[in-house]
Amino acid sequence: MFNQEDLVKSHKPRADLLGNMVVFAFAVVLARLWYLQIYRGDLLYRFSLENRLRKENVEAPRGLIFSRNNDLLVFNTPRFDAVLVPQYISNEEQTIAKLSQILSMNPAEIKKILQKSSRQAQYLPITIKKNISHTEVAIIETEHSKIPGISVQTFIGRDYADKEIGGHLFGYISEISQQQLPKYINRDKIKYKQGDFIGQSGIEEQFDKYLRGVDGYLFMEVDAMGALKRLIRDDALFQGIDNKPAISGNNMRLTIDREMQTTAYNALEGKAGSVVAIDVNSGEILAMVARPSFDPSKFSMSLSSDYWSSLVSDDKNPLRDRSIQEHYPPGSTFKTITAIAALEEGLINESTTVACNGTFKLGKRVFHCWKKHGHGVVDIHRAIKESCDVFFYKIGTMLDINILAKYANMMGFGRRSGITLSNERNGLIPTREWKVQKNGQEWQLGETLMSVIGQSYVLVTTLQMAQAYAIIANGNSLYRPHLVKEIFSNDGRILAKFGAEKVAEVKLSEKTLRLVRDGLYGVVNERSGTAWWFKGSGIRMSGKTGTAQVIRMSAEKLFAKCEESDYKSRNHGLFVAYAPKDDPQIAVASIIEHGCHGSSAAAPIVRDVITTYMKKYRPEQMEKYIAEERAEQARLRKAMAAENKTETAPVDGPDDE
Repeated sequence: MFNQEDLVKSHKPRADLLGNMVVFAFAVVLARLWYLQIYRGDLLYRFSLENRLRKENVEAPRGLIFSRNNDLLVFNTPRFDAVLVPQYISNEEQTIAKLSQILSMNPAEIKKILQKSSRQAQYLPITIKKNISHTEVAIIETEHSKIPGISVQTFIGRDYADKEIGGHLFGYISEISQQQLPKYINRDKIKYKQGDFIGQSGIEEQFDKYLRGVDGYLFMEVDAMGALKRLIRDDALFQGIDNKPAISGNNMRLTIDREMQTTAYNALEGKAGSVVAIDVNSGEILAMVARPSFDPSKFSMSLSSDYWSSLVSDDKNPLRDRSIQEHYPPGSTFKTITAIAALEEGLINESTTVACNGTFKLGKRVFHCWKKHGHGVVDIHRAIKESCDVFFYKIGTMLDINILAKYANMMGFGRRSGITLSNERNGLIPTREWKVQKNGQEWQLGETLMSVIGQSYVLVTTLQMAQAYAIIANGNSLYRPHLVKEIFSNDGRILAKFGAEKVAEVKLSEKTLRLVRDGLYGVVNERSGTAWWFKGSGIRMSGKTGTAQVIRMSAEKLFAKCEESDYKSRNHGLFVAYAPKDDPQIAVASIIEHGCHGSSAAAPIVRDVITTYMKKYRPEQMEKYIAEERAEQARLRKAMAAENKTETAPVDGPDDE
């Protein structure tokens, strides 16, 4: 048998092993404590502090947008959202009931919102209601201890000073969609995330990377129920946990004149159409308005389903910018381009005359002039001034469609202008090759006759019309239209400037320009001109009316009263002009959908916009012109009195062109 000593010796290896295990275990514990307390102590201490904190995103304000005269057009305004953090909800039914009462929401609606977000992390806030009222904000802030997890988040909404007036031009911002994320991340090299607001159309979209700022964040101390206690600033307890301030976006100064915008918008009251005003010597857009429009403010301040439905269900499509996103047959405004082509090609000159009896025959087909019984014998001056179709039909028999297309392309038609707005349309200037490719058919001479008067396949935008007449006004330069003068930081530093960019030199002879300009001046300033009734005072405007058929009409319907026909079948009314005659500064185009006549529907709008420009930027010149007009009227009255005559004005109203 083993004695006591032998027994002890026999258990020693086990005791040593156990002792070593205990020592090793303590060593591991001590090492772990050293690792946690010493090596990672600061970091873990930070984590423990952050358990008491909530990291709040601070949205960066977007840059401001000003007019050319420093009127504030687009600015930021706070928006408040009620949010709920699920991890702090102890009794869901009670929470829903309280929120329903405070936010005036159906409990089922709140429950649906919570269920929809049930798969996301419990510590992430859920937006229960956007754009809550100040009263709702106050109640939540004072009652938050009774509703664990509820709080108010502040967002920066976008507001537009003139609401619908700037709808298409400025565009709008809204939350980025899941489908847009990869596209915009790749385009802008910015790490967008769900919930970010971006420019979706107009200037807001095209200049988003300049206007958007850099988001920051701040830490808020919360209690055990998730209620906010205070903002963390210079607190020794939270040393090393720093807030990151948001950096505001850059600001923009546009070429747009606010008064001209307002004038154009008001003049379009009750109409569907657009107006574009452009500086003929630089390409600066002075006004760009379309109606019907929409209020872009509503898109960043919680767009209601009712408002959205009203926009998308409206058959007049208020979301489309009619100045660049729609194209139309130009009607007789295109005769000016035909005249330029025929004069430059030597097909006609100032002595060329055509007898107009109201019709023109090509084979068995009869083409009608807008004036039923014709204009008599007309030359190029009268043809432009009185918009004689027969004169231009005759040109159509001599002018090849491809030659007409060459001059139209020179004037900026048939392609995008290059303006920094999305979804601009090309318009259409047909050629022989185009028709074969499009329809598999040869071009017909009758189609040329319709093309020279701005019908057939010819399509243009309002901006293209203004751009083309700006070339006639300045004599030889096609400028790229632009909207932005400069981009500048909040401390006033100029980051980018934008000026005139000449796209092409348009080679037109002085003789051609003189004849065309004289005809355009006659349209507005001579008694038989189609826009004489809307000449205005002191603006010395030169322009051209146009009436574009929407559907092909029989001779009987052609001369019927347009206003009595079905709205959708009524002609479009167009007018484009520049001013003043001897020192052109501005060109303005207007297209009115189903306006019947360019003279009565569009000409008054263009006149009002040019008048606003002259009063504001050329007041002394305007006063001089008015004085000269009064002197001329006095001279005429004196001459008539000497001949024992009285001056009589036309009694048949504006011409139908």
